Amino acid sequence: MAGIMDGVRVVELASWTFVPAAGAVLSDWGADVIKVEDVSGGDPGRQLVIGGLRRGQGKADLDYMMEIGNRGKRSIGLDLKTEGGRAAFAKLIATADVFLTNWLPGPRKRAGVDVEDIRAMNPNIIIARGSGQGPRGPHADKGGFDAAAFTARGGVAYALTPPGAEYPFSQGPAFGDLPGGMTLAGGVAGALFHRERTGEAKIVDVSLLSQAMWTIAPDITAAEFFDVDRIPMPPPGSAFNPVVSRYKTRDGRWIQLVFLQPDKFWAGFTQRIGRPDLSEDPRFVPAGNLVQNAAEAIAILTELFASEDLSHWTKVLDDEKGVWSVLASPKEVLEDVQVAGNDYLITNQDDAGNSYRYIGAPVQYDETPPAPARSPEYGEHTELLLLELGYDWDEIAAAKESGAVL
Repeated sequence: MAGIMDGVRVVELASWTFVPAAGAVLSDWGADVIKVEDVSGGDPGRQLVIGGLRRGQGKADLDYMMEIGNRGKRSIGLDLKTEGGRAAFAKLIATADVFLTNWLPGPRKRAGVDVEDIRAMNPNIIIARGSGQGPRGPHADKGGFDAAAFTARGGVAYALTPPGAEYPFSQGPAFGDLPGGMTLAGGVAGALFHRERTGEAKIVDVSLLSQAMWTIAPDITAAEFFDVDRIPMPPPGSAFNPVVSRYKTRDGRWIQLVFLQPDKFWAGFTQRIGRPDLSEDPRFVPAGNLVQNAAEAIAILTELFASEDLSHWTKVLDDEKGVWSVLASPKEVLEDVQVAGNDYLITNQDDAGNSYRYIGAPVQYDETPPAPARSPEYGEHTELLLLELGYDWDEIAAAKESGAVL
């Protein structure tokens, strides 16, 4: 099936995960995304090892983090410091609709790939930039991985750390990178729409700092409105609303209840859990009393949920009208019936025929998942792309021999 970005070409000069993730989303939507890598090792993300999980140890002979941020792309190896490499890059830019980069202002300027340089190669190209701290301000030229610019500087760790905790919240890999990449892809889509309507090519900017601020906008806005350091929240094990809380089952699992309208759900809920008496208990009805006597209700529900295993409660709550969910492990998410029902996992194979699944971009069109795709090997498409740019085999051989291309 044709993607909404069919016919759009993106040239990506970016590494690690944040900005490449935007390229992966655009690829999922049908764009031809060309990843430009240097000739001395390529994207350093290719050498990244997280948790000791190395390529070749899993079910597919692929780098799992590269698959997340680089699937569906083509890779070309160019040395932008050489005349030949720069000439090939300029030809590539001339064919593109979007230039996608995470290079900082200083390196962009020194390498001759800043706005004026790119626009000289292609005046109609959209320039999309991802950064740690944004394109302006005193720290525009400082690097930023998501653990620093998003989770730390953006207030996320502070907001997600319970008061009095010994250690602050610690993120997993690409925690801010992937939503940031999705946002940047959306910005590119908006810029393409604008160019289609007006002919004007925009510059698109997303930073990890801005993404963090948007992610915890309620906390930051509360700080502005009420001069508080954080939104007042009850300590772990308590809640303002007893049916907007987590409860631990006998086998050590957790269930999250989110009944934002207690009066609407309380009677049916108490019937299901085997405590119909609570539906008429004046301590808990109406909702104002439930909130006022939250500690008593939480104690009752805590003891009740702890009396049975998770399997019991999932059956009991199966037809519950209020919103609830089990705190699932990543392995459980892989087997979630809703994940399967919506084709959120894409099945693919490596070159040896080993099957694996990966997550497609969260936006679907016409309820259709993207086609399977894998991340390119380093410089895998160099020769093919040079041929598409009009090079002949003798010219390609000369460029390789000079070190201008991989």
